[in-house]
Amino acid sequence: MEKKMLCFALLLASFTTLAQQHFIRINQAGYLPGEPKSAVVFGESPLQQPVQLVAADGGEVAWEGRLQPAVAAGWGRFSHYYTVDFSRWQSPGRYYLQLGKGGARSTVFEIGEEVYARYPAVLLSFMRQQRCGYNPFLDVVCHQRDGRSMYGPMADSTYVDASGGWHDAGDQLKYLITGSYATAHMLKAWELYPQAFGDEANALGQPGANGLPDVLDEARWGLRWLHKLHPSPEQLIHQIADDRDHRGWKMPDEDNSDYGWGKNSYRVAYFATGQPQGLREFKSEATGVANLAGRSAAAMAMAARIWQGKEMGDEAFAQKCRQAALSLYALGREKEGFQQGNSYGAPYRYSEDTWADDMEWGAAELYRLTGEQAYLEQAMEYARKAGTVSWMPLDTAEHYRYYPFVNMGHYALYDLVTPAFQDTLAGYYRAGIEATLERAARNPFQIGVPFIWCSNNLATALITQIILYQEMTGDRRFEGYLQLQRDWLLGRNPWGTSMFTGLPAHGEYPEDVHTSIWALTKREAPGGLVDGPVYGAIYRSLIGIKLNEPDEMAHLQNPFVVYHDDIGDYATNEPTMDGTAGAILLMAYWAR
Repeated sequence: MEKKMLCFALLLASFTTLAQQHFIRINQAGYLPGEPKSAVVFGESPLQQPVQLVAADGGEVAWEGRLQPAVAAGWGRFSHYYTVDFSRWQSPGRYYLQLGKGGARSTVFEIGEEVYARYPAVLLSFMRQQRCGYNPFLDVVCHQRDGRSMYGPMADSTYVDASGGWHDAGDQLKYLITGSYATAHMLKAWELYPQAFGDEANALGQPGANGLPDVLDEARWGLRWLHKLHPSPEQLIHQIADDRDHRGWKMPDEDNSDYGWGKNSYRVAYFATGQPQGLREFKSEATGVANLAGRSAAAMAMAARIWQGKEMGDEAFAQKCRQAALSLYALGREKEGFQQGNSYGAPYRYSEDTWADDMEWGAAELYRLTGEQAYLEQAMEYARKAGTVSWMPLDTAEHYRYYPFVNMGHYALYDLVTPAFQDTLAGYYRAGIEATLERAARNPFQIGVPFIWCSNNLATALITQIILYQEMTGDRRFEGYLQLQRDWLLGRNPWGTSMFTGLPAHGEYPEDVHTSIWALTKREAPGGLVDGPVYGAIYRSLIGIKLNEPDEMAHLQNPFVVYHDDIGDYATNEPTMDGTAGAILLMAYWAR
């Protein structure tokens, strides 16, 4: 009885302490001097004391301001939310925020011009860690027997060379759905902000410069794989392996999955047919292949332009990419519609069902490459068809339904068309952004995305769309909102954690991530964007989730939306290849 009373007393004391606590959430990476800077403060009790910006290296109070009660309500748990705006402070240095003297403190952050200078390189290092074939992070060669055909024009189980590419996430599947976008996104990031990228690794991803920016090394790794997946004009492979991969923790060169040819052997290679597929009861939906063909064509057309230029000067590779762009786009025209990912023994798959945006992107890049008027006319036709179709007005959607989560085609087409059509394209982007603003107004963090699976990918897409809108129009009305979405990913969120592994190095970031490499080696792979928070209802409905350790963030959770830094939570704490690739452009934007 005495033991129970003691436990109750300790529990009561802990809740009393929590009620007295307040939490300060800031972008832990830091801020450029001239940009908006704000923090969120919350707790169980009201606050009246001033907030101070303190120099971390000397302890002097640099600035003092007042807390402003948040207009929007929180998501439960805490009753009082405030914001503090310290945008006027621009002096470079290392700082923290505190609530009066001796009150709650934030983590240390930096103000300076070089805050983001290293971040594109760190994200690229994570991409190298995801490589299949030769993996420089592990210094091993894996999956050299990818793969044996299904749904192809040849007999099932015929060997086809589909080695290379990237592992999709913590698992070791490979998808053209995500690989094509990752490749094209990196090429577009290079075209927009070449000054943000350095040369620290060779083509194999090993340390040492090779005369080519690392972002193009990584894109070329993807391009080589895309060429293998399109071995002839009428053929396109869209997926290697399936959920038979999910057999516990394993090193990629010791893969215990068995697809019918023995463990650590051949894996299935699914051909895109434009028809529903599935080797067991779980069938995909499909109406065509234009989603895959269109954005793969965009990647190839950009590559042809880049490598035929004076700086790169690889005419043979440029011509190979040009021919692939032409045939991929033609395949998309022939089979308009979408191909989804395939599952085997589980109901989860990539449920992409849009494709006009991808064909718009491919057509725009081909017009830029060839100057042929037909491509421009077709790009405009697809742009009208794609319009504002997006996840942005919705509070929920099926997994990867509106993939890629930003329509890059509208940006690629913008400077090729008349001012009137430019207004139309800008209006499509603006409508999507404004739809998310309505959602952001309902929470004190002003985050505009719905918390479906991979919500962090939606956040990077929203950021990218605002950046592209600004580049197109010069209209900077969303700039403050843009910063808030970035800051959410870097710590200005209820859990006070960055959503990128290892970033910032001095801050709170995902450590116990859902990957075999972490499970088996305990080696951190910095730069990986994890899936991110999900609605509590989604989290509670998923199969096979079980936290391995007590939740260190239990005091910050709420029933509406959850995040766990726990290896058992594949829904919120698994780093993804395409999510990381999709963040490279935005990191380059701030790193310039």
